Amino acid sequence: MAIDSKAITAAVRAALEAQGVRVVGQSGDSIPVGISNRHIHLSAADVETLFGKGYELQPMKDLSQPGQFACKEQLTIIGPSMRAIEKVRVLGPVRKETQVEISRTDAFTLKVKAPVRESGKIDGSAALTIIGPKGVVNIEKGCIIANRHIHMSLADGEKFGVKDNQYVDVEVEGAERRTKWYDVQVRVHKDFRLEMHVDTDDANAVGISNGGTVRIVKD
Repeated sequence: MAIDSKAITAAVRAALEAQGVRVVGQSGDSIPVGISNRHIHLSAADVETLFGKGYELQPMKDLSQPGQFACKEQLTIIGPSMRAIEKVRVLGPVRKETQVEISRTDAFTLKVKAPVRESGKIDGSAALTIIGPKGVVNIEKGCIIANRHIHMSLADGEKFGVKDNQYVDVEVEGAERRTKWYDVQVRVHKDFRLEMHVDTDDANAVGISNGGTVRIVKD
């Protein structure tokens, strides 16, 4: 007997809604996941301090979000523990302020009290030392653990029925450990490409890799 996948999907959707859970979007509306390893965004001034006057970052490959790229440059970071984490990738382009994004595991290694934050919201965040080939930068703020978030285009925002800066819950699809992530920030912008970003701790905890998928749900 042939299996009617649409009928099965409809039945599952009905069962979820009967329990008070509304699945946003239609069948096939999975969101790809990108796993974000520790990395550094540098200000123009700190680029020159770390690499020398007049130095420009060298792009290595484009990232999923338009205009963002991984650089050839790697740096060393050190916290109060005096244990160094080496070969931390720099991402471009340059920013107004330097920001270092790490995982909770990295925070334990460095002994820094890095808060969970939206990228760019660095007031009151942790201090850190960055070591480059030509100099050292001591940032008084800027070390954070990035919050879980989803990038969406304007069309994606319409499709999923969400707005910029809305918070949603998502279920991880096909992971080794069934998981639901709460309070995931949605960022909607005309230049964004659909992708959810999580750090290595989150990815390893559920057994998901780059290209895995999640689905938004609403209570």
